[in-house]
Amino acid sequence: MARTTLQDVAKTAGVSLATVDRVLNRRAGVHADTAERVQQAIERLKYRPDRLAARLARGRDHRFEFILPSGSNAFMRALEERVRVTADHVVDERVRIGITHVDVFDGEVLAAALDNLRGEADGVAVVALDHPSVCEAIDDLTQSGVTVVTLVSDAPRSKRAHYVGIDNTAAGRTAASLLGRFLGGRGGKVGLIAGSMALRDHIERQIGFEQVIARDFPGLRLLPIREGRDDDERVEALAAALLGEHDDLVGIYNVGAGNGGVVAALEASGRSRDVVFVAHELTPFSRRHLIRGTIDAIINQDAGHEGRSATRLLIAEREGIPIDAGQERIRIDIFVRDNVP
Repeated sequence: MARTTLQDVAKTAGVSLATVDRVLNRRAGVHADTAERVQQAIERLKYRPDRLAARLARGRDHRFEFILPSGSNAFMRALEERVRVTADHVVDERVRIGITHVDVFDGEVLAAALDNLRGEADGVAVVALDHPSVCEAIDDLTQSGVTVVTLVSDAPRSKRAHYVGIDNTAAGRTAASLLGRFLGGRGGKVGLIAGSMALRDHIERQIGFEQVIARDFPGLRLLPIREGRDDDERVEALAAALLGEHDDLVGIYNVGAGNGGVVAALEASGRSRDVVFVAHELTPFSRRHLIRGTIDAIINQDAGHEGRSATRLLIAEREGIPIDAGQERIRIDIFVRDNVP
């Protein structure tokens, strides 16, 4: 069956090729009734643009930049690896992907990195900080014509086009339910450790966790959350302090990264079998300690899915392609030692 062409659309709609091109590329100067007639012709003929041909005709590639955290966060390194795999897959489609490492815990530094991409990128995927300067930088990029999606951690007050990541409030609720059930009715204190309470994903996880503990496990007392900037050494010091200060500590929920620090503190204290530990992200390290029993449950998000989804969404926004919301939804995965892959 012959492929439907722009000429077919123009003939069916009774307009010129130039008018069809203006409608497809959302340019001004087309009367609303005419645009509707073109859209109806597109739907009737099931016309699908040849995007690669359009990129070739345009004579330039899509340029996308992923801004990822600097440091040793194992999940973020896995995300970077998957983004590089995606970049290799789309290079023949005239899509170029670069990676910039930034201290995303510093709002001014992250905002400056975003500002530097104005005129240098068509689209940006950023692990965002919910910070005024970052939101302003995202808005400025959007205003300049750059498409921005947030990745893993959102900045919902900004004008970003999409958020790519799990429902973090639901993830926190899930973590609380798992921890409470593992405790089997035992009462006591629960410690929370986060990377930074300026990260939206960490805030939302804390909120969800607190909701379920208060509703379903009244015998548990939550201690004030402590920030470890996702650094193993800092997190180890925080976890060791929790264990040393509270003999009745029965659970730890690590909202962010730094699981190596919690594991080290638990094992050094000799209480790794007494304190229930729920963590995030299935990495080689967390998988090993999940099987050994120091970690009791892991809430996971698929780094490969997130990298591919962010790329698809940037392309779709740049080219006006419809988005399949179901395909882009990032699932919450739950792993215990019995179902670990």
